[in-house]
Amino acid sequence: MFVLIPGAGGAAWYWHRVVPELHARGHEAVAVELPGADESAGLPEYTDAVVAAIGDHDDVVLVAQSMGGFTAPMVCARVQVDLLVLVNAMIPLPGETPGQWWDNTGSPAARVAAAEAGGYSPEFDLSTYFLHDVPAEVAAAGAAHDRPEADAAFSQPCGIERWPDVTTRVLAAAEDRFFPPEFQRRVARDRLGINADDVPGGHLVALSRPVDLVDRLIGYLR
Repeated sequence: MFVLIPGAGGAAWYWHRVVPELHARGHEAVAVELPGADESAGLPEYTDAVVAAIGDHDDVVLVAQSMGGFTAPMVCARVQVDLLVLVNAMIPLPGETPGQWWDNTGSPAARVAAAEAGGYSPEFDLSTYFLHDVPAEVAAAGAAHDRPEADAAFSQPCGIERWPDVTTRVLAAAEDRFFPPEFQRRVARDRLGINADDVPGGHLVALSRPVDLVDRLIGYLR
């Protein structure tokens, strides 16, 4: 069973092109809705929601996008997960907060350097960094599901003592402008001691290249 964690904002809709693709290939899949806009909720509540979605299922493949990388190891510390796949994800250290992660990893500088090398604006905007490869009709539909991530979660630590003992894979999208792939590869090596695998697409790869993403996810099961 594939259990899919969204990034900041927590909208399960982010996975709406991936879930039917997994179903069509004979796999169970559920995208978890997180209370990302709720200032009274944070990483522990996100973890509770994912654990509840897993329930008593076994053979779980947990897939986490972007900020979902902070929730995923907390889930793995509580329930049995067979495989963890981080997709363009923040990879936390034990006790690190999402707010600390940016400077600790050098993410802002890596983003600006990639923009200057790639010839696009280093000034952040959604179109340049999130939607540049997402089909226009998908981006337009997403406006109804867009919501800000509450500040609360950014100050909460990743509540693990060590990285969970679960097979972990890192997928870095080749056209990700927000977390450039070379940056993701460095963080994966430094923090997990593993090499990231490439997948086509940008930061929101589940919206722009769902078939390619599912190919990669299912490939890990072989």
